[in-house]
Amino acid sequence: MADVSGVLADLRDESDELDALVAALPPDGWRRPTPAVGWTIAHQIAHLSWTDAVALTAATDADEFAAILERAAAAPDSYVDDAAAELVDQDPALLVRRWRVRRAQLHDALLTVPPDVKLPWFGPPMSATSLATARLMETWAHGQDVADTLGVQRPPTTRLRNIAHLGVRTRDFAYAIRGLTPPAEPFRVELTGPSGEMWAWGPHDATQHVAGAALDFCLLVTQRRHRSELRVTALGADADAWLDIAQAFAGAPGPGREPAS
Repeated sequence: MADVSGVLADLRDESDELDALVAALPPDGWRRPTPAVGWTIAHQIAHLSWTDAVALTAATDADEFAAILERAAAAPDSYVDDAAAELVDQDPALLVRRWRVRRAQLHDALLTVPPDVKLPWFGPPMSATSLATARLMETWAHGQDVADTLGVQRPPTTRLRNIAHLGVRTRDFAYAIRGLTPPAEPFRVELTGPSGEMWAWGPHDATQHVAGAALDFCLLVTQRRHRSELRVTALGADADAWLDIAQAFAGAPGPGREPAS
C-alpha cells in the first residue's frame, strides 16, 4: 500500500475533480436529488466537508473526538446525516470554500502523524494512511453520486487501487458489523485496473476467489451499484456471500442500491 503522502496526493486529485463538477453549478443545481435517498448535491458536499472536519479533529484533538463519538453513540442512526443536513442551506459558494479549507487542513495534519500512531475513528482506529484512504474512498463514492446526478461519466483512474485495497481490508469488518463471524481463510482477490493491469490481494492458493474489474469492485464495496449490475464474480460459497455484504465504509450497513430498471 502507498504511504500517506501518495494517498494524500490521490485524495487531492479526487477532491479537485469533484470540486470542478460542483463549483459552477447554479443555485438550483445544488438542490438536485442524488441516488442517495433524501440527499441533494448540497448534502453530498456538506457531508464531505463535515467528515473532513471531523477527521481533522481525530488527527489533532483526541479528547474532542471522544466527545464526538459520545454524541454519535447517542444517535447512531441519524448523527452523521443530521450533521450534513445542518450545512445544506448555506450559500453554495460558502459551502465549497469551507470544504476546500477543511480538506486542505486535514491533508496537512495527516502528513504530521507518525506512521505508528493509530487515530480514533467511528470504526477501528486507523493509521494516517488508512484514514487518508478512507477519505479518498468517501470522496470518490459521494463524487459518484454527484456524477450520476449530473450525467457525467468519470474515467476510472489508478486512484481506484487505494479504494479497492480498503474494500479488501474491510472484509472482516463487514461481517463483524452484522454480528457475523468472518471466514478463517483469507480470500484471493484479483482485479483488473483501468489500464489492464492486474491488482491482487491474498494467497495464490486460496480456495475462495473474487475477480473482476476494479471499477466495479469499488462500486460494489461503496454500495454505489447493485451487485447484479457489476462485473465481479466469486468462486466459493464464502467469497460469494461476502460480495453480498461487502462495505468499505465505517458504520452501520447501508441499504445499498436497487438494480437499475
